Amino acid sequence: MSEVKRYQVVLFYSVSHTLRAEKLLKKEKIPIKVIPIPRHISSNCGVCIRFLEEHREQIEKALEGRVDFDSIHSFNPR
Repeated sequence: MSEVKRYQVVLFYSVSHTLRAEKLLKKEKIPIKVIPIPRHISSNCGVCIRFLEEHREQIEKALEGRVDFDSIHSFNPR
């Protein structure tokens, strides 16, 4: 039986911050995906970055001082 993948999402202050982070994280070869912000996390229109929770520390280090972000939340789609 396969292990359940546990995801988190990082929310940014603007779409431009999200796209800058996407470019940076892909350059660092961290597997991510840009997705619409889940409604149960925020009613704002926009996008966020989804990643496996095991990459959280890598993502925080890669973004530190380079791209400001709002928050990180657990996200496990049904």
